[in-house]
This record gives sequence, structure tokens and C-alpha cells, in this order.
Amino acid sequence: MNQHTFDVVVIGSGPGGYVAAIRAAQLGLSTACVERDRLGGVCLNWGCIPSKSLLKNAEYMNFLSHAGDYGFTLKGVDVDFPKVIERSRGVADRMSGGVQFLFKKYKVAQVKGWGSLKNATTVEVKDEQGKVTDVITAKQIIIATGARPRQIPGIDVDREFILTSTEAMLQQKAPKKMVIMGAGAIGVEFAYFYNAFGSEVTIIEMQDRLLPVEDEDVSKELRKVFERELKMKILTETKVVSAKKKGKGVEIIVEKKDGTQETIAADLALNAIGVQGNIEGIGLEQAGVKLERGWITTDKFMRTSVPNIYAIGDVAGAPWLAHKASAEGIVAAEHIAGHATEGVDYNNIPGCTYCQPQVASVGLTEKKAKEAGYEVKVGKFPFTANGKAHGIGKAQGFVKLIFDAKYGELLGAHLIGPDVTEMIGELGMARSLEATGPAIFKTVHAHPTLSEAIMESAALAYDECVNF
Repeated sequence: MNQHTFDVVVIGSGPGGYVAAIRAAQLGLSTACVERDRLGGVCLNWGCIPSKSLLKNAEYMNFLSHAGDYGFTLKGVDVDFPKVIERSRGVADRMSGGVQFLFKKYKVAQVKGWGSLKNATTVEVKDEQGKVTDVITAKQIIIATGARPRQIPGIDVDREFILTSTEAMLQQKAPKKMVIMGAGAIGVEFAYFYNAFGSEVTIIEMQDRLLPVEDEDVSKELRKVFERELKMKILTETKVVSAKKKGKGVEIIVEKKDGTQETIAADLALNAIGVQGNIEGIGLEQAGVKLERGWITTDKFMRTSVPNIYAIGDVAGAPWLAHKASAEGIVAAEHIAGHATEGVDYNNIPGCTYCQPQVASVGLTEKKAKEAGYEVKVGKFPFTANGKAHGIGKAQGFVKLIFDAKYGELLGAHLIGPDVTEMIGELGMARSLEATGPAIFKTVHAHPTLSEAIMESAALAYDECVNF
């Protein structure tokens, strides 16, 4: 058994954990990171990164289906679906190797195994057989154990016919029929991917629309595209009563708003109904760390109820986003090192969904802004009025900006359309700088670009738009 002593030990190497470890090491703290699997966690290995590889393949597949619109005549396209999956795994491997390189560069010690708290200053590490291999004593501990797909009673996830997102990105062929349970970002991304490769997709969502956290106009636009153009079947305000393997497929029983039930048969189903924190078996009780509704509670510096123990990322609660986890990791590391930090501004964290059309947002929806008591100015500029969007053949969607009518401050931004996940950064910065509508539309945007739609949307809110 190995004995170690560090200033900081991080349990988990996802986008929160590895960032926290590197930042702590940069600040001169001796740092170790405990990881049972591959560096980079779920996001880098089984989520954010490889899924974007798959979605790019899906985008190309849809392009090939409409190649005639661009002047190309194609006589059939052969798809090597296993190679599509293999490419995504290669991307994940390279990124995981990048984290390993950074650990070596900044002298972060990597300890392989399952880490758990023995007490408030000691982490015990076990191997796959449950044998203790390492004991680490540290002044400060950061918990970054992430989350996993939420298990719902009645949905029998067997990982063969009823899948989690991990198995959904490892299939060796596209099913003829697929049911997606849950219409959040994960659900609609996989719906888009499998639809592009020929699967007949049905989406089931208990709430009244796709992407329920997004602005209502965005949800309506995405549904229009999914139903009319991509021919998906969408059942909203519909509850999954049960999902079980039946023969060589699955049987899903759903209950609609009026109480009627329907049985849906498919080859595969994906459980994309939320996540739950990885709080079990990591010694929280022994160390006295408090929980609330299945998540670790923290203050603005990411400290738990035990002052020298921090928690970051998915295990610390919503929003369950990689960049939120990274931001929290930096806050935790800098607070431990004694640097001044204001914590994370949770009101200015962007959300992105990478189907086509893409969806991106930051700040308040129009409904939330009005509920908060704001009188608002709203500009909604369609990509049908944007030259670049027509040039690339993706003139669908819009940019919707919401401003405080009194002071002009940007309250929220909601985009659906081509490459909008690359455009949302401008609006996040605008909000962090408390930019006003006039400040945005008086800033000259290059032409022709998709980002002109941001300028035009702001101008539209102030009745100064000349292109719509």
C-alpha cells in the first residue's frame, strides 16, 4: 500500500476535476488526482467530445442526402457505420491523452483507482478487486465524481436494448426504429444522429415541448424542423409508464395528457431522462459532508459543509454542463490557494445543443424576464434574412435577444440555426460586460457572417434594423 501527502487531492478527472487539479498545480500546490477510468471523465470519453464527432458525421450524412441542391450528383452513398463510431472513439482517445500530457506538464500526480473519503483529510484508493492500494493525506479535498443517467422506475435499462448515452454511441448499426425517452439536449442530439442514418425516431417528453429549459420560440422552431423536415414523431406531454425488452426489441407503454395509453414497439430505446449524482460509496457520511436532494451542497466558493472539502461539477448539482464544472474547478482551486474569487456567475452560463439546427442560449428567456418584473424589448431576426446563411444552405432559425427596456441591458439571448453554438460566446461576454442593445448593434459586424444576425436582432429590438 502506498502512502502519499499532498496539498490538494481531487477525486475524479472530468472537466471539473482535471481543470481543478491543473489550476491548483499552477498555483504552486502539490496536487494529486484520483481516477478509476480514463482521464477526462464522462464528458471527454463518453459524452461531450465523442458525441460531437458523431453529430458531425450526421451533418455530413444529411448534406449527402441533399447534395443535388449544391450541384453534386451522387449515385448512392455507402455508409460504414462501425467506422463512424470508430472515428468518435479515436477523437476521445486523443483528448484523453491530452489531459495526461497536461498532468505531466504541470506535475499533477495521477492515482488510478476508486477514491473515497476515509475522513475529512484522508482519501482511500481501491483497485477493481476492492483492495486498498493508496492512502492519500491532503489539506484540501475536491470531490468531482460527476453524475450518471437517472434510473426511472418502470424503465428497465439493460444497456443492450434499453440504452444509456454510453451504449447509444457504441452501436455498430443504426436501428430501424428507435425511441428516445427525454427531449433534453442528450435526447434531441441522439435523435438527430440516428435519424440522419436512417432510423425511424420517436421522441417522448413528459413536458410540453422539446428542450424544455429553452425559450418557447426556440422549442417550437426545433419541433417544426424535426417533424416537417426530418420526419420524426414527437410525443410531448407524454409519460413513459414502462419500457422493457420484448423479443428482439423493446416495448414502451406511454400515457398521454388525457390519460390514454399507447404501446410503441422499436428495436432500441434510449433513456435520456436526466442524471443523478455519483454520491454513493465515496465516504461522504464518514466525513460529514451534507447532501440535499441527492446533490452535495456548496457555498459560492464550492466549499461543502466541511470547510476543507470542496465539491464541483455534476455532483454539486445543476446545471449539468462541462463548462460549468470547469468554472467551478477553477473557483475551488483559486479559493484553496488564497486567490480572490467571486465564485461562478450562474446567471451567465451558456447552454448548447448540437443537433442541426443548433441551439444556444444564455440568460433569461422572455417568459422568465417578464416573470422577474422586467419590461422588455425583444428583437428576433431570422436567418432567412442573413446572406451567409443562404450561402451555406442553412437559412433556418433565428437570433432572439431580450433587453431591459429601462436600461437597455441584455437579459437573455436565444439562438437556433447554423453554428449558433459558436456565436453564443459573444453574447455571454456582452452580458458579463452589461452591454446594452445599442452597444451591440452599433458594433460593426463583418459581412457576410452569421454573427450579423446578432447585430440585426439587437437593432430590431430598437426599431433600427434595416435588413428585415
